[in-house]
Amino acid sequence: MQNQTSPLILSFGVSDPVGAIGIQADLAVFSAFGCHGLTVSTALLIGDTARVEDVQEIDPDWVSDQARVLLEDMAVAAIKIGAPGGIEHITAIAEIVSDYPDVPLILDPFVSALPDPGADGEDALTALRQLLIPQTTVLLLSQVELERLAETWRDADPSDTLRADVDYLLALGCEFVLVTGTPNAGHGDNALRANTLFGHDGVVRHDAWQHLAGSFSGAGSTLSAALTALMAHGGDGGDAALAVQAAQDYTAGALAHAQRFGMGKLVPNRFFQRLNPAQ
Repeated sequence: MQNQTSPLILSFGVSDPVGAIGIQADLAVFSAFGCHGLTVSTALLIGDTARVEDVQEIDPDWVSDQARVLLEDMAVAAIKIGAPGGIEHITAIAEIVSDYPDVPLILDPFVSALPDPGADGEDALTALRQLLIPQTTVLLLSQVELERLAETWRDADPSDTLRADVDYLLALGCEFVLVTGTPNAGHGDNALRANTLFGHDGVVRHDAWQHLAGSFSGAGSTLSAALTALMAHGGDGGDAALAVQAAQDYTAGALAHAQRFGMGKLVPNRFFQRLNPAQ
């Protein structure tokens, strides 16, 4: 009998019947990188490729029990947290991951397809700041999400506030912040977007990408899942910057080969490399 050699990854997230976002999407990405995914559902979605119509949260005790049973049986190489749910879910997940401080933790807490949580969302943001961000290895956010999590919502020039917002989150305890989808300022090409990785010493890397036409479901979760898989393999030698670069390359390919399953948004093709092995 062969011993298990594929890195194991534990993923917390929503269950999406389309497989565009959430734990089903994570499983596909992990598989593409030769990893095996273990999943903990935080909520069940009702939706299609156009929209999410409803969300049914899983009982927080069930979330905790799902994870505890898995972690007591198997050793994981990385943990990914997608949309965690409400404050009780965040508290339960934070307590679990605190027992594994040496395991890389990738936090991608915002999913634009999900309904606005309203007033409850502010309590969840507070819980994220206090409980999960201090334990995070890499936090992934768009610029709008960054402003929301850093409590700024400023109308000023983003170039004056982005670094201050990032520094605020780094000061909470996370190691790196990856800000995605910002305009590629200073380069004059409106078709380019930039992803910037920040660490405690400043900008670690800044990558410009060609903006693709079309509306996609799952682009951000593809990037965070790919980064998690690479960190599970050792982060390209333990270097988060190289892991981010490789994850971006993979995501760009998945989006370039995206598929339209229904009448709604395009879904990234997480297995494009199998169909196009030279890429």
